[in-house]
Amino acid sequence: MNQLETQNAHLISEDVNVWFGERHVLRDVSLTFPVNQVTALIGPSGCGKSTFIRTLNRMHELIPGAGFAGKVLFNGQDIYETTVDPTTVRLKIGMVFQKPNPFPTMSIRENVLSGLKLSGRKNYNADDIVESSLRRASMWTEAKDRLSDPATSLSGGQQQRLCIARSLAMEPDVILMDEPCSALDPGSTRRIEETIQELSESMSIVIVTHNMQQAQRVAHQTAFFLAEEGTPGRVVEFGSTEDVFNRPKDSRTNDYVNGHFG
Repeated sequence: MNQLETQNAHLISEDVNVWFGERHVLRDVSLTFPVNQVTALIGPSGCGKSTFIRTLNRMHELIPGAGFAGKVLFNGQDIYETTVDPTTVRLKIGMVFQKPNPFPTMSIRENVLSGLKLSGRKNYNADDIVESSLRRASMWTEAKDRLSDPATSLSGGQQQRLCIARSLAMEPDVILMDEPCSALDPGSTRRIEETIQELSESMSIVIVTHNMQQAQRVAHQTAFFLAEEGTPGRVVEFGSTEDVFNRPKDSRTNDYVNGHFG
């Protein structure tokens, strides 16, 4: 990794290893996530993709028995230093999960603002933030006349875009997405993908996906994870999405992206 790549990356993982109890689940994962790019993490179930994406904002620490070694540099600082508050990290490195998880007792508007209130931030223009965040998440037109409605009144795809808006309200530099479209219909998936592409113009996005076509549609670069014969998951191949899918260097990558296993 050259100096220019380092300077243009919000987020860098260096030799990331993860254990759950005695089980070693990830080995020596080093990846760079450049500014204004989407990175797709692909690979069979159980190879550590979702675990890895959670190490990028310390969410994996919420699982009992989780152990970690390595570094994750966010704007040059290791987020695992003892002086770093993981809550602060998660405000700047947002997370969108597989299933939409709006707060069910809150309105659409309250959901967008919930992170700001929980973080204790003051002196912000709530109306501006609600509109800006929903616009960036491609939700404003659908939500502007029903901001007081319960978030649960939205469709699944709308709820997922609301969750994106909730994260955007915190003005993150990075958004992590763990299979954000797996529970959605094709039309909602298309809207989420369009939103991802628009957002990548102003931030870094990391997405776990089992949909090979989706990875090719939205990602600038792709990392292929694999865990073989009880060994920890690791990155077999990492490069531009075009190269990984059309000119893979490893035969296992070629087999996976062409549907021969997984």
